[in-house]
Amino acid sequence: MTTFTPTTAAEVLAAVQWAAGEGEPLEIVGQGSKRGIGRPVQTEHVMDVSRFTGVTLYEPEELVLSARSGTPVAEIEALLAEHGQELAFEPMDYGPLLGGEAGGGSIGGVLAANLAGPRRLKAGAARDHILGIRAVSGRGEAFKSGGRVVKNVTGYDLSKAMAGSWGTLAALTDVTFKVLPKSETETTLALRGLTEEQAAAAMAAAMGSSAEVSAAAHLPETVTGKVLDGALSGAGSTLLRVEGFGPSVVYRATMLKDMFRSFDIDELEEVRSRTLWREVRDCKPFADGTRNPVWRLSMAPGEAHRMVMALRMETAADAFYDWQGGLVWLRLEGDSEAAALRRLVKQFGGGHATLVRASLAERAAVPVFQPQPPALAALSARLKEQFDPKGILNPGRMGLPETSGQAGSIVTEAT
Repeated sequence: MTTFTPTTAAEVLAAVQWAAGEGEPLEIVGQGSKRGIGRPVQTEHVMDVSRFTGVTLYEPEELVLSARSGTPVAEIEALLAEHGQELAFEPMDYGPLLGGEAGGGSIGGVLAANLAGPRRLKAGAARDHILGIRAVSGRGEAFKSGGRVVKNVTGYDLSKAMAGSWGTLAALTDVTFKVLPKSETETTLALRGLTEEQAAAAMAAAMGSSAEVSAAAHLPETVTGKVLDGALSGAGSTLLRVEGFGPSVVYRATMLKDMFRSFDIDELEEVRSRTLWREVRDCKPFADGTRNPVWRLSMAPGEAHRMVMALRMETAADAFYDWQGGLVWLRLEGDSEAAALRRLVKQFGGGHATLVRASLAERAAVPVFQPQPPALAALSARLKEQFDPKGILNPGRMGLPETSGQAGSIVTEAT
């Protein structure tokens, strides 16, 4: 087994050119925090870019940052925090959920997985903040796309094409992101004791109000005690976050309290609020050290709790909801139940179901990513053919077209 550890863009190019010339499959690994997502990659050669690090450009006044693909996200977030800025889309840290350490993950992996957090409803995902990239295609050709400013794009936006491709189209060498000022303060209201149906209605009302809620989640009673060291134990918690300048946050939080005055409400001040949303973002309730299947579903917010109720009639499942209910985290007690789960998702309006955590055997046996309709699968296959005709980059990670309709795609789930 050969492991390439490039420290320059030229070395990344040379490694991919060797693999392309020899027809040898190559697994691309950054900090390794998301290596357990997707089908197991069967290769004899690995390109580990964890030593290819460093911020190459940061202009706080221009709200732009560029870094080499292997740069740890934690390092970038610390630098931004020094200047009162952040990656507004709150990229999730998959490490703890998959049995690793917190604080891992590379900035290239953020784009490759198209990560997002609780602010997804307001700020979008990684693809909505990427300004430019440099990369090496599976043909062994270096290319770049985008730049340092936001502008209209005519033709194909290759920067966004990398979002959600999981390293199956190209090896990223450099990424440039838009950054934004961090909110001065925040507070979270926890409406206690709501049913999942009541929570869905409350979150919809809050998001539709003028309170400018930046995140809405619901943790049922079985889950709510697993965050904030159990501080919210005892009843389900419907969480509404308000961010911004101090007086504005107070005013808008008061507006929400008045709107939901018939419910019991706990208010979480800034420190506890920030901790809570990190734990929701990183799926801490299910980061339990087991390999029990964990699914990530995106579907219509109004239908998600109904689908979960139907699933519970068939199998033991625990769940909580982010993105106003549009993102469902599911933990199952038994097998992955892929067929039943995807049948129910389709029955309740459609969506995407991704198997995030499972044993190696299960990841090899079921379509990990949502199977695509034939037309979309054909488009993905053509894109793969253009970028990586020999199929040398992370082969099989997203599944094979003949088995799961996946071929490494920009058109999978809009995470």
